[in-house]
Amino acid sequence: MLSRMSTIFKAKVSKALDHVEDPGETLDYSYEKQLEMLQQVKRGIVEVTTAKKRLELQSAQTKQDMDRMDGQARQALAAGREDLARTVLQRKATGQQQLSDLDTQIQGLDAQEQKLADAESKLSAKVESFRTQKEVIKAQYSAASAQVRIGEAVTGISEEMTDVGMAIDRAKGRTEQMQARAGAIDDLVSQGVLTDVTGSSSGDDVDRQLAQISAQQNVDAQLAQMKAELGSGPQPKQLGPG
Repeated sequence: MLSRMSTIFKAKVSKALDHVEDPGETLDYSYEKQLEMLQQVKRGIVEVTTAKKRLELQSAQTKQDMDRMDGQARQALAAGREDLARTVLQRKATGQQQLSDLDTQIQGLDAQEQKLADAESKLSAKVESFRTQKEVIKAQYSAASAQVRIGEAVTGISEEMTDVGMAIDRAKGRTEQMQARAGAIDDLVSQGVLTDVTGSSSGDDVDRQLAQISAQQNVDAQLAQMKAELGSGPQPKQLGPG
């Protein structure tokens, strides 16, 4: 049960991250990390070179001391101080061993410096290649995103356009409803079921009375016409006796 819940949670998190992740930002972050790594390699080269230079200076100083010891030993022998000459030569032997150790360390640092330089050159080329590829991918992604947004807008499948379409449908529905209500009110007002409260009440009564008189006169005129037509027609015959 816990393993299944963990899988579902990871799937949900992965889907959410895919939704909010921007490939351009991810590529820029990776490029920055590579630049940091390249800077670390360069700092390593500087540190190794500095250490090598310091050992080379120490080696040069040791060589100068050994050359000076040769002169001191000769001077001591010339003065009949063999013991002093022996001591100087012992120091020279110690210096020779130190010089050999310094040379070994310098060679090691020189090899390390060369390796770091080669690594820096290869890494620099990779970083530059990644930068070019990054810009190409970002441009392609931007173009594809714009094309998708345009396609969704044209076809109306995007969330924004769906909301716009729903808003238009709601506006149309409310407009039709208001138009129907306005028409119904006009019909009821014309039929006299509803009265126009904004108009003059006395004017409405006069208009209504005049309309009734006109209607009554129309009815009277029609009745008179019908009577005239009936009066001018053939008279009915009277039957004789039997």
